Amino acid sequence: MKKTPNAFQKIIHRFLMLRPVSAFLAVSLYRLDTVILKISKGKHTMAEIVGLPMIQITTTGAKTGEARTMPLVSLFDGEKIALIGSNFGRQNNPGWYYNLKKHPQCTALVDGRVQNYLARETQNEEREKYWNMAVAVYKGYELYRIRAAHRQIPIMILEPTK
Repeated sequence: MKKTPNAFQKIIHRFLMLRPVSAFLAVSLYRLDTVILKISKGKHTMAEIVGLPMIQITTTGAKTGEARTMPLVSLFDGEKIALIGSNFGRQNNPGWYYNLKKHPQCTALVDGRVQNYLARETQNEEREKYWNMAVAVYKGYELYRIRAAHRQIPIMILEPTK
């Protein structure tokens, strides 16, 4: 399920990287994607238009203990799924990151199928490998890293449980 954006999608990426656009997307994209995912039975998102692979992940809230479902850009590496905690370059890590740190068991809806996963945070060379994969798919991650220079953007790996 490895996809790379085409030339047209890369042009759209340049627009999406603009600070006001990413600020808007940070608070609205997941809502749009949630609706599209529901209508398409988990098969499509708005983000797919720009060539970014998406999954819908359900975590357990770190503070509430309640189920939280969120569509996220994802990178596929065999059976593993990498999630980049850029939060559009905002000041804090995204909420789903803290949920997975406290409760690493989660489910992901991928291509209309739900599977159980166990999450863990990457470090060192493994982190660098997935960061490079992320930037190859979406150059905006480099801008997000600059905007979020006060923190290291976390990368979580989801591994399927048997």
